[in-house]
Amino acid sequence: MSTVRDLIKTRKREIFTINSSQTVYQALMLMAEKNVGALPVMEERRLVGILSERDYARKVILKGASSLDTMVKKIMTPRLISVDPQTSLEDCLDIMIQRHVRHLPILENEDMVDFISIGDLVKAILEYKNRLITELSSAETT
Repeated sequence: MSTVRDLIKTRKREIFTINSSQTVYQALMLMAEKNVGALPVMEERRLVGILSERDYARKVILKGASSLDTMVKKIMTPRLISVDPQTSLEDCLDIMIQRHVRHLPILENEDMVDFISIGDLVKAILEYKNRLITELSSAETT
């Protein structure tokens, strides 16, 4: 099975981030503009948390707070679950399922090198399985 490194080598995708001192409203605007469901939260090039749509729904909307004057650092998820580029895609998927997270930062030497979603993993795993089926079917006919 492929590793995270294999996945991130095949795509050229910009990683959108937010600073912990920005407002939740600014984060939501960026998420909407870039069509993403979560943002890594950075402070001076260091990953300090993740802000997701789930954080917003549970910590702002349900509590009656305002996204205009709530800071990202107040609602972000600071306890990060991350993986390194050598982690297999199946292990990443297992981690996401077991830990109930939809996004994983990819860290190498404490630097974030990518940020993947459960959708990225499902797509990559399905592509891998389809290639394998095609290869096996071709081998049977020769």
